[in-house]
Amino acid sequence: MPDTPPSLSPQDALVAVMIAVSASDEQMRTPELVAIQRMVNHMPVFADYDADRIRVVAQTVFDLFEEEDGLDALFGLIRDALPERLHETAYALACDVIAADGRLAEVELRMLEEVREELALDRLHSAAIEWGARVRHLKP
Repeated sequence: MPDTPPSLSPQDALVAVMIAVSASDEQMRTPELVAIQRMVNHMPVFADYDADRIRVVAQTVFDLFEEEDGLDALFGLIRDALPERLHETAYALACDVIAADGRLAEVELRMLEEVREELALDRLHSAAIEWGARVRHLKP
C-alpha cells in the first residue's frame, strides 16, 4: 500500500463510513452488504456515483484497518472529504448498515460512537437518527 492513502470524494467518504461500521465486528454480513449496495443505488446523494468505486473504497478501508493508526487515518480521510452538511447523512447511513442484519454487536456500537465523535454530531440529533434506523429495521 502506498505511504499516502488515496483521497476520497464525498460519496467515497460516505461509502467508507458504511464499510467501516460493517467491518468493525470483523464480519460483513450479507444484509449489511445489501444495505450498502441498495443505498448507493437509490439515494440521491449517490446519483452520480460510480458504484464500481465501492470495491476500491472497501479495499482502502480494509488496508487502513490493518495499519496501527489506520482508524485515525481513515477518519482523517473521511473528515477531509466529507462536507459538514453530509455529517448527519454519514451517521444515518452507518446506523442503517448496522441495523440491517438485526444484530447490534458491542464493537459496532463503539464504532458508531467513534463516527459520532469524529464528525462532531450533536447527541440529540444522533439519538433521533439512531431511533429512525431502529424503527426502519424492525421485524414483524
